[in-house]
Amino acid sequence: MFASLLMLSAVIGAEPLPKTKPLEGNDDLAMKMVAGIDTYLTRELTAVGEKRKAHWKPDFSSPEAYLKSIEPNRQRLKKILGMVDERKKFDDIEYVGGPKVSSIVAQTDSYTVHTIRWPVFEGVDGEGLLLEPKGKVLAQAVAIPDADWTPEMLVGLAPGVQKESQYPRWLAKNGCRVVVPMLINRKDDLSGSTKFNRWTNQPHREFIYRMAYEMGRHILGYEVQKVLAIVDWFTKDKDHPKVGVWGKGEGSVIAVLSAACDTRIHSAVQSQAGSLDVQPLYRNLWAFEAEIGAEGVYQLIAPRHLLSEGWAHPPIVHPPGREGRGGAAPAGGVTGLDNSLTFAKNFPERWGTLTSQYAGKFSHNLNWILIPPGNEKELPEEGHEKKVLEEFEATLGLTKPTHREYNAPSDLRKNFDPTTPHKRQFDQLVAFSQKVWRDSEPVRAQRFAKVDVSSPEKYEASIQPIRKFFDEEVIGKLPAPTIPVNPKSRELYDTPKWKGHEVTLDLYPDVFAYGILLMPKDLKPGEKRPVVVCQHGLEGRPQDVCNPKERTKYYNSFAAQLCDLGYIVYAPQNPYIGQDKFRVLQRKANPLKLSLFSFIVRQHERTLDWLSTLPNVDDKKIAFYGLSYGGKTAMRVPAILPKYCLSICSADFNEWVGKNVSVDFRGSYMFSPEYEMPEFDLGTTFNYAEMAYLIAPRPFMVERGHNDGVGIDEMVGYEYAKIRYMYAYRLKLADKTEIEWFAGDHEIRGVGTFAFLKKHLGYPK
Repeated sequence: MFASLLMLSAVIGAEPLPKTKPLEGNDDLAMKMVAGIDTYLTRELTAVGEKRKAHWKPDFSSPEAYLKSIEPNRQRLKKILGMVDERKKFDDIEYVGGPKVSSIVAQTDSYTVHTIRWPVFEGVDGEGLLLEPKGKVLAQAVAIPDADWTPEMLVGLAPGVQKESQYPRWLAKNGCRVVVPMLINRKDDLSGSTKFNRWTNQPHREFIYRMAYEMGRHILGYEVQKVLAIVDWFTKDKDHPKVGVWGKGEGSVIAVLSAACDTRIHSAVQSQAGSLDVQPLYRNLWAFEAEIGAEGVYQLIAPRHLLSEGWAHPPIVHPPGREGRGGAAPAGGVTGLDNSLTFAKNFPERWGTLTSQYAGKFSHNLNWILIPPGNEKELPEEGHEKKVLEEFEATLGLTKPTHREYNAPSDLRKNFDPTTPHKRQFDQLVAFSQKVWRDSEPVRAQRFAKVDVSSPEKYEASIQPIRKFFDEEVIGKLPAPTIPVNPKSRELYDTPKWKGHEVTLDLYPDVFAYGILLMPKDLKPGEKRPVVVCQHGLEGRPQDVCNPKERTKYYNSFAAQLCDLGYIVYAPQNPYIGQDKFRVLQRKANPLKLSLFSFIVRQHERTLDWLSTLPNVDDKKIAFYGLSYGGKTAMRVPAILPKYCLSICSADFNEWVGKNVSVDFRGSYMFSPEYEMPEFDLGTTFNYAEMAYLIAPRPFMVERGHNDGVGIDEMVGYEYAKIRYMYAYRLKLADKTEIEWFAGDHEIRGVGTFAFLKKHLGYPK
C-alpha cells in the first residue's frame, strides 16, 4: 500500500506548498526518520562523556572534602538504581535450617558454611551462604556470583565454576567472613502468570526489571540493597573488621555499584573486563550515561581500594523464543551501548587515563589496581586469579600467605534443589514491585495536592513546575532544535474538497518531522480555521488516517473525514514504526535521560510552530486527536505543549501504570514484546489522570470502545473518574471533559469526539 502511495505522489506531480521547497526522492520517510534518530543517539552516546562533567564538582583538597563534594552524585546514582526504599534494621542474620536440618551445609578445619537469610525490605529477604572462619574474623567480604551461578557453585559445593574462581573458600581459610548471595538468574520458567497460564521467554531478570523500572526501582538496585543489608550486619559493631566486595559477571556489576553507593565498603574487585559491548535490557539505566557513566561509578569509589581483574564475562545466555513462550527483548541487547559499568572497550587505556586524572590529587596514592589476564611467564603457577586474591586480601588487612585448596568440601544436604530458594527470591521481588504499584496512587496525588484551583488561570500557573518536572525528569527534554526548519513539501492527494501535501521539517542533523497537511479547497483569503492534528498508532503512517479512497481499519480515515467537514488537518508521522528498529531508540535514549517521546515532543513543537505560520491557521485552535499509540501521544505531548488547545485520547486511555506493571491483568505489557513501554519512575509520578491534570484546564476527552482489548472498562472508568473529579469538582469545569463509551472495538468512532471538537473549536459553524 505504501509503495502505491509513493507512486501516486510521483504521478500527481509533487507540487509544493507556498513558501516551502520541493520534497524530492522516493525515500521511505518514516523509516528514514527512525534511522536519523538512531544516528543522533549514537552520536550523543559517543559525546556524552564530556557533557556529563557538568554534573561533577569534585574537591580534591582532601579525601574528606572529596567525599563531601561527590555525595550529591552518590545520591543521584542511588535514585537511578531505584534505591529509594529504606532497608529494614536487624540485629542478626537468620541461620536457615529446620527441626531436623542444620544450617551447616559444609565445613573444613578452618571455616564452616551455613545457609542464611537476612531481611532487606518488608517481605523481601536476601538468601545465600555464609562462610564463617573458626578462628578470629579478620576481614569481611560479600562474594557475588554471576546471575547464572548459584552460591553453591561459586563456593565449590556444586559443579559449574572452575576451581580457580572459587575464591570465597580461600578468603574464609585466611580468616575472612564471607557471604555469597543468590542473584536472580536468566532462566524463564517463572516469567509469566499461573493465573492466566500465560508465559514469556523473558529472562527472570528482565521480568523483574519491567515492573520495577516503571515504579522507579530496578533489578540492579534491588540486588545492591541485598548486598548493603549484609554490609549493615557486617558493620553493626563499631570496631568491625574491614569490608570488601568481589563479584563475577553480573555479580561484578552489583559489586561495583555497591561500593559506589556505600563508603563503608573498604575495597572492591571488578571482574568484568572482557569485550562485552552488547547490553541486555535489564541493564538499562535511566540517565546513567548522561549523569554518572562508568567513570563516575569509579569516581564514587575513590579514594578507596578498587581492583579490576582482566577476566572475561561468562556468556550471557537468554532463553529462546518458542511455542508458548515469547515476548522477551532481543537476546543480543543493543550493540554499541557500553553502559555495562565496566570499561569494556579499550579497557587498559581508559583505565590508565582515569587513574592518571587522580594522580597526586590526594595525600596518598589512589588505591586502584588493574590486573590484566594471567601470563604463564609472569605468574607461572597460579595465574592472575591468585594475584587478585593476594591484592584484595592485602587491602582488607589479611597479611598471611594465601592458601588455595582445590578440593572443596562436600554439601552435607541431601538432594538440595537451588530452584526452591530462587523461586522464593523471585516471588518476593514480584510481590514487592506489585505492592509498590498498589501503594503508588497517593504518592502521585501528593504532587497535585496543593495546586491552586481557585481559577483556571491560577491553576495553569501553579502546575507549571509540575509540567517542567514531567518534561525534564520523566519524559526527558532534548535541547532546542539546532538547525532551521527548512520546510519541504509535495502534493500527495487531490480530492473534490481538499488537497494533501507531504511535509518535512528539520530539527537537528539527521532528525526531522514528517507528516501530511490536508487543506480544504474552500478556504477564503484571510480566513482562519481550526486545525486538528490526527495521530496514527503503532506501526502506522499518516496515510492510514488520511486515505480518501476507503475507510481504513481502526482509523476510519478520520483525518479525511474531518477535512471533509472543513477543518485544516495535519497527520504527523511518529517514530514508533519498524518494530525493533524503533524500540532500540528507547534503549539508546534512556541512558541519556531521554525517551522516544523526547523526540516526539520536539517534533510536535516544531510542527505547531510551523502550522502557526500558515495564513489560514487559527493558531489558538490547534487540537490533538490520537488513536492507540497516538492516544499515548495524546496524553503526553499536550501535557507538555500548551499550544494544543485540547486533546482527545482514543483506544488507549487506561490505568496506565497498572497496565505496565500488573501480573494480574491479562492485557498487561508484562506479557508482551513491547519492551519499550516501561518509563522510569512513571508509576510514582504520573498515571493518565495526572497527565490529564497537566492538560487541564484545556478540554480533554476519552473515546472508549467497550470491547477494546487495550484495557477493561473498569480500569478505564476508575482512572477517568479522577479526571472528572478534577475538572467538575475542583476546577468547576465539568463541560470541558467527556468520555464516550461505545459498543465497539479498537477504533475511531468519530461521533462524540467530532461533537466535542465542534463544541470547543466552534467549527463547523
